[in-house]
This record gives sequence, structure tokens and C-alpha cells, in this order.
Amino acid sequence: MKFRKYPSGTGTEAAIRTLHQPTDYNHPISSSMSTNEQRLRAIFHDCSDVVFHSAPMPMQIETLAIYIIGLPDTKHLDELILNQLVAGHAQAQSTSDRLDGIGSVFQKRLVPVSMSRKVTLISEVVDGVLKGEVVFLFEGESHGLAASVPGSEGRAIEDPPSEPVIRGPREGFVESLVTNTSLLRKRLRSAHLKIETFSIGTLSHTEVALVYLKAIAEEELLHDVRSRLQQIQIDGVLESGYIEEFITDTPYSPFPQIQNTERPDVVIGSLLEGKVAVLTEGTPIALVLPMTFWTGLQASEDYYERSMIATPIRWLRILFMSVSLFLPSLYVSLVSYDHPALPTNLLLSIASSQRLSPFPAIIETLLMEITFEALREAGVRLPKGVGSAVTIVGGIVIGQAAVQAGFISAPVVIVVATTGIASFIIPRYNFGLAFRLLRFPLLLLAGFMGFFGLMIGILAIIIHLAALRSFGLPYLYPVAPLSPEGLKDVFIRKTWFNMGTRPKPANTQNRFRMSPGQQPDSRNQGE
Repeated sequence: MKFRKYPSGTGTEAAIRTLHQPTDYNHPISSSMSTNEQRLRAIFHDCSDVVFHSAPMPMQIETLAIYIIGLPDTKHLDELILNQLVAGHAQAQSTSDRLDGIGSVFQKRLVPVSMSRKVTLISEVVDGVLKGEVVFLFEGESHGLAASVPGSEGRAIEDPPSEPVIRGPREGFVESLVTNTSLLRKRLRSAHLKIETFSIGTLSHTEVALVYLKAIAEEELLHDVRSRLQQIQIDGVLESGYIEEFITDTPYSPFPQIQNTERPDVVIGSLLEGKVAVLTEGTPIALVLPMTFWTGLQASEDYYERSMIATPIRWLRILFMSVSLFLPSLYVSLVSYDHPALPTNLLLSIASSQRLSPFPAIIETLLMEITFEALREAGVRLPKGVGSAVTIVGGIVIGQAAVQAGFISAPVVIVVATTGIASFIIPRYNFGLAFRLLRFPLLLLAGFMGFFGLMIGILAIIIHLAALRSFGLPYLYPVAPLSPEGLKDVFIRKTWFNMGTRPKPANTQNRFRMSPGQQPDSRNQGE
């Protein structure tokens, strides 16, 4: 893997450094509060939402509070911190308080109310204010205090709209990184759960968390992920998709090599297998890696239902995944070139339907596929109450009108509708996008070269999949390379008491998940 990074000393990197570090950015905090205020006001020039609030304390010591309107909870700040500190400080006449200084007294009284830390550089003050903290500076003190006074939590925890389930947890990630990590801690109460944070984006300073289980995740994998995250140089990160494109092995492949999920239970299940997760502030989408081809066909419900139920459903997904990719091109190939492969009655029925259509089968199918994709995209972008109705009614009206007008034959409508329904059965949205995209080149190959062209396209896809790697893990594992042990959770989902080890490529240490001999005794089932 060759990491993509800016060359040292380029104009882009210099420009980013200039924007990131103002003139007074790295100066230490002065004991003169007026000097500190002057430097900070110069840095936050034309920032009307930054508040500089100065007030004298009872010991005749000037105190300056700096914060951004809307980020900290100002009501909590006024009622629980400032008022209590002023009232309590008026009574703090002991010798120890006088010797400790106003900064130490502030920190002692802030800790029970909120989390505070000492800052000694102007850069630390700026970073704290931009993170939503309230920074206190004191006259005569060469350090300040940054207090965390979080505001509202934002969107409430709710059922993930992109991954609905019938059986399973109803909680999904939100836009707050702290809330998302707490959801993981709530489900995995172990000190082995490690969370490392990175700040990415020279202007956005977006918090990114690397989550893994110590002694289960491979050190080589962790080192690789850390290196890729640390080499990202960009001005801002607004969503986890930025991170995904920077750290993925083959960014120009239509197949995703990093799993996306909004579900904490999916992340926890992946961590227990030896994988790692990347969470980003400001988005509910978590990244789980490494990913294989078969992961895209697995849903969280597979592990909550019994094995006898989950296994046939997986077979159904694999079947309809193939239908969604190959059915339109196979239809065009059979109708246009390979007529002898069709039964006579079916061939006569298709021929009678196509007799009124002015277009060949390839043009008919392309037009209907493009129309169906447009309707699907419109349904996604429209409001929820209207989107589904527009998709259903639009598809019925357009399809029926096109057939009655003689522009499109009825078999084409049936083929495209079946393909569209089959594509919805793929549980991972970003994984299904690959099949929606590849359907069109396969359709063109079948239209111009028949079944021979379709086979060329299939071979090209298989070769591409065999060459893909996700953080060193072959994309088609455990089918290629073949691993009989890994097949227990691919085409079938074995019972939990038969899955006592973790997947081998993702983990070579601490492989055992449970004690042996936990299968229910069949001899006692009739008692």
C-alpha cells in the first residue's frame, strides 16, 4: 500500500500551515490579561460569535471568560459555574486559598461541576474555544483553565433508517462522537475496549476515533490504520466518507473495501471478530475494516435469528444478488443473439411482444433501467411520505403507458422490475451500489457481443474481485483463498455453539470466543 500524501514543502502544504497558525498562535499565555485578550481578539477578528466576558472577582482579580455562542451550555455556565464560583470565592479567605492562587481555586471548584484542564499556550486556548469549551484567563496568572460545559446533545438516539431490523436493537449512532463511543461502552463493558482519538483537518479539527479490542485486534492491522489516518492532510473533514476515500486500498473500485454502518451492535460484533472501527465526529456512519465481499451480503439479523432461518435467507440474498447483476444482460443476450437457448413457446411470446416496439432489446432495456434508477433516486431525495408513493406510482404509470404506446415491450418491463426488486434485497446500501453500476457495462457487452460479451464481463469482475485487498485481507476470503474453517459464516450461518473461534485472517491471537462443549445435549431434549 502506497500512502497518498502531500509532497514536503509544496505550496498547498504551506498554504494550509499559514491558515492554521496565526502570528500569535504558539505564544505562551502572558501574566497580563490585557495582552492575552489583545492576542485572542486579533486571532478571532471578525468572529462575532466569540464572546469575551470579563468580570472582577471578590479578591480584586480580573477574570476573562472566552467562549463561542451556541457551543457551551450558557445557562449551565451562568447558574452552576460563575454564580457558584463568585459566591464561593467570596468565602474563600483561608490562607491555603490565597497561597494557591485564583487559578487553582477555580480548578478546585470547577471539577465537581464539569471537567476542566490547565492551558498554558494561546494555541491551547484557541483550540479549546473552537471545541466548545469555556476558557478562563486570570490577571497575574501565566496559565488558564478550559472548562467543558457541553450544550444540547442534538439528535436523539433512534432506529437507524438505513439498516432496519425486525429482531435486534433499535439504537443507532448519532452525530456526537461522545454519544457514539458511550453506546459502544454500554454494550462492551471491558477495559480491553480501546479508543484512540485523532484530530484531522487543519481547519475543521474533526475528532476521529479508532476503536478496537486490545489483544484481539492484530497489531499489524492497528499500525496500518494509524499510519493511514495520520497521513491525511486536508483542510476539513465533514463526514466519514472523506476518511474512507483516503484510507481505502483501491479507491477506484466500484466495490467498497470498508463497511459502513449506523448500528452499534454491528460494530461490537465486528470488534469481537478482531476488526477495528473508525468513528467520526459529526456523522452517524461508522467505518468497519477490513471488509470482505461476503460481509456485504450479511445483515445483523442473521446473528439474532436461529441458524436454520438465517441460512436460507443468505442463499436467497446470493441468488437475487446474481439476478440484480445478470438478468438484464442475460435477457438481451438471449433475445438478440442466442435464440436457440430459449424454449419455443417463450421465444414466440417474446417475439410477439417485441413486434410492436420500434427499438431493439438493448435500447429498450437501457431506457427502462435508466428510468428505474431515476425513479429510485427521486424517491430517496423526496420527503419520506412522498418519495415511496412517487416511486411506486411513477413506475406503474410509466411502465404501463410505455407498453400500451408500443415504445417498450412487456417482457422488458418485467425484467427491469424484477431486477430492481432483487437489488433491494442486498442489506448494505454501498455494496448494492456496485451492482447497480456494473449492470450497465454488462448490458452493453451483452447487447454488442451476446453471451460471449456477457462472459467476458463476468470474468473481468471475478478477476477484479480476486485482486482486491482490504487492509491486507483478500476480498473474496474465505472462498479465494479457500479456507474451510472460514466458510462456517459465509454461505451458511452455523449455530453459535459451533462458532467458537474468530476468523483466522482477521485474528491469529486469542482466537477462542467460548469454552468448548456448549452444544445442548440432545439426549435431554425429550425429558
